[in-house]
Amino acid sequence: MAGWIIPPPKAPAASRAEHDEARRRKVSALEAQGLLKSPRIKAALLKVRREDFIPEEYRDYAYEEVPLPLPGASATISCPHSYPLFYEPLGLDRGHRFLEIGTGSGYGAAVAREVVGDEGRVVSVEIDPLTQAFARRNLEHAGYRDVVLVLGDGWLGHAPAAPYDRIAVTAACDEMPPALIAQLAPGGRAIAPLLHRGRQMLTLVTKQADGTTRSLAICEVLYVALRRKEPGP
Repeated sequence: MAGWIIPPPKAPAASRAEHDEARRRKVSALEAQGLLKSPRIKAALLKVRREDFIPEEYRDYAYEEVPLPLPGASATISCPHSYPLFYEPLGLDRGHRFLEIGTGSGYGAAVAREVVGDEGRVVSVEIDPLTQAFARRNLEHAGYRDVVLVLGDGWLGHAPAAPYDRIAVTAACDEMPPALIAQLAPGGRAIAPLLHRGRQMLTLVTKQADGTTRSLAICEVLYVALRRKEPGP
């Protein structure tokens, strides 16, 4: 979390009404900044209670633009603006088969599930068992029991549920993992923070009908590195 100042933990004090108002203000601000345009993504952000996906001691910071710590090694929930920042370029929409790499708190999967609807599917891969257990509790408590949660190496994706229409990698990597490109449907899109000359660039990759890809750098970002499983003996 280098580069970010994490607020101090404290006992939660905000009421449900205060959180609801903070959520509405945040969504309005994201629209005003031009980050949020899709009606479905907007509706999802308004519906999903972000504060319910954050550890209690950081709950009152739910709608502030800072990443917050989660159970697990180097795990965080990204800033609120990160979700439209990823989902808008992807064109995430109703009916999409969506793969998320880095479940984190489960919030991103919940928002995606609202966007893709009953016709779509959300699969989310998390490498850290403590982080995944936290996400599972959050998603079940919020009623998102049909999100497919996978404990594993996100670099490898999740081939059994492929192909995917959209893929989001929520951690920085040197390149778009080849397995994810292989699991992406023709015409599909993937997005990830990719390292380029010492900087992380949020990059959109589109898979062509012939299997080749095109890349578009969107903006500079700052994310934790994508963790890999240690090789066996």
